[in-house]
Amino acid sequence: MKQRLAFALTLAALSGGLLAAQQQPAAPQQPPAQQPPAQQPPAGQTADQPPLTFRVEVNYVEVDAVVTDANGIPVRDLTRDDFELLEDGRRQDVTAFSLVDIPIERAERPLFAAAPIEADVQSNESVEGRIYLLVLDDLHTDFTRTPRVRTAAVRFIEQNFGTNDLAAVAFTGRAGDGQDFTNNPRLLINAINKFQGRKLRSATLERINSARVNPGTGQLEPGDDIEQMDRAFRARSMANSVRKLSEFMSGVRGRRKSLLLIGEGVDYDIYEAVGILGSTASSVLLDTHDAIAAATRGNVTIYALDPRGLANAEADLIEVAGTVGDAGSRSIQNELRLSQDSLRVLADSTGGFAAVNQNDLNGAFDRIVSENSSYYMLGFYSNNDRRNGRFRKIEVRVKRPGLRVRNRSGYYEARGRAPSQPKESASPTALAPAVSDALGSPLPMAGVPIKVFAAPFKGSAPNAAIAMVVEVDVSNLDFVEKGGTFNEQLEVAFTAVNNQGKLFPGERQTATLTLKPDTYERAKARGLRVLTQANLPPGRYQVRVAAGNRTGKAGSVVYDLEVPDFTKTPLVMSGVALTAASAGQAPTIRPKDPLGDFLPGPPTAEREFERGDLLVLFAEFYENAKGAAAHMLDFRAELRAEGGRVVQAVTDERSSTELQGTSGGYGFQARLPLQDVEPGLYVIHVEGRSRVSPDSVVSRDIQIRVR
Repeated sequence: MKQRLAFALTLAALSGGLLAAQQQPAAPQQPPAQQPPAQQPPAGQTADQPPLTFRVEVNYVEVDAVVTDANGIPVRDLTRDDFELLEDGRRQDVTAFSLVDIPIERAERPLFAAAPIEADVQSNESVEGRIYLLVLDDLHTDFTRTPRVRTAAVRFIEQNFGTNDLAAVAFTGRAGDGQDFTNNPRLLINAINKFQGRKLRSATLERINSARVNPGTGQLEPGDDIEQMDRAFRARSMANSVRKLSEFMSGVRGRRKSLLLIGEGVDYDIYEAVGILGSTASSVLLDTHDAIAAATRGNVTIYALDPRGLANAEADLIEVAGTVGDAGSRSIQNELRLSQDSLRVLADSTGGFAAVNQNDLNGAFDRIVSENSSYYMLGFYSNNDRRNGRFRKIEVRVKRPGLRVRNRSGYYEARGRAPSQPKESASPTALAPAVSDALGSPLPMAGVPIKVFAAPFKGSAPNAAIAMVVEVDVSNLDFVEKGGTFNEQLEVAFTAVNNQGKLFPGERQTATLTLKPDTYERAKARGLRVLTQANLPPGRYQVRVAAGNRTGKAGSVVYDLEVPDFTKTPLVMSGVALTAASAGQAPTIRPKDPLGDFLPGPPTAEREFERGDLLVLFAEFYENAKGAAAHMLDFRAELRAEGGRVVQAVTDERSSTELQGTSGGYGFQARLPLQDVEPGLYVIHVEGRSRVSPDSVVSRDIQIRVR
């Protein structure tokens, strides 16, 4: 399976292909002028929390334990001393301990909005949620049950997924249609709705269809299953998918990681072929074992959910007109049992459970959420350095009587020689190790708080110009006072990967900060802003942004970005960039400033503003209506309060003759003063309309808060 979730290439590209740009902090920006400018041309963890890191010694082991009372209610007041942990019967020293107790956070939305408004700014301020990996087994799900799988998975996202959670979607049979880790429900649901079951026909039915008369006995005998080799290939593909995804997740520490496998189980009878020389059964068994071993080593819990519900193989039984030898209703029932057993083995071996023979999966989803919301994380350094691939049994005991503990039963040790730690480059142009780790992390890292805003504008074909704003909280960096200034070195890097797994190397800026005391205080209070630009062709991307210093502090943000094709549709809109009078208070570094000519101040990733501030927005509209008669276009920006009431409105009217037949854009700027705006939640609605057609309307919404 093409593994789109892996980002190993990112680090190689950054270390080998980018130039470090030394930048000095720009002078603080002045608040934008009050007169209109000329028209511009186109949590949840406590107690000894181990850091979320991706560089851990090979003998470090984590195990999460769900502790409940006799009524199944989670117990949350235990301490490290209440636990006893054994590996292969030998007591282990618990070196890391934490209670993870995570609420389900819901998105804040205006009362008039039918659904939460997607944030145009991403941050790493709230990354302590649940981690779900939805693996939709299209290879082993019947086509007729496609709607059931989609409905169940979508319902899980809509009802059980919090704004503080992260999830990814993967398929066992194909790449490119999945979704990398995100907290955007729309993107997850879009990926889920691409699922389509492709399970093979029953092996029993294939044998009946190919039945033939034995010339020696004159009896009708079942034929061969012509799909047997394909079944083995699919079984191995599913197992390898689970293995690769588990290995990918193994680097995430300090968190419980759940793989929700939704499918009907493997339909390959490994028992029938065992012992046959040259059979593929041994390969299927080995791949399945490797999948379980990878999950147990990476502390990945597998929950297997069968979409067949109360299954009795009725669909296949209907097709059976009679029995041919050993091919009949009994063998079909045996196929069902074996497929369900394959789900149970994966789940039971990794500390999860299998939901089979259940028409309603809501109860299973509720239990999954509960187990991933309140648990204890225990880490230890195994005193067994053996690397023979053998199973190591783990026991977690609680000294308080009457409590129940649920955890995985153990893990398979690695095979072969322990990998050597990579040597850190001494090159002054290499990324700082902490920043490199953060950039390659599969999940956002919260070591240094970061906010990111990105907006696509029309660029030089075929690429779009992506204006990017990175705001870094530098209050906890290691500034050194010397000669009346505060000195530190900040590294900011980004890269992008599209939905086909293609890497687009980004850029890196190294800022040598030498701040006077007043600038230092403003930087600590307001953060440090970096303005830059990426150039990407149309498509769907995840942009990864990391920032940190050379003493080990770093954070990262994952930004889901959709770049439109600005030449396809009749009317298309860029992103919407905001600045404010208050934005000039944050020191700003400008490696690239793509919006410098269109906004009176630096664009900001802030979305909370003080009453009395002044907001200025900028967007571009592009019309592809060659040959159309001269016509007018209308642009409008509204500040909407709760209930949909329009507090302010700015309009503009433009003529298509301005472009003189070229394919440029119409720049639209609007000023929204907040002097008379009451504190609360608001939506900025920006809309463009062409009078050529009543259907040529595009718009974007931005949610803000006024304090």
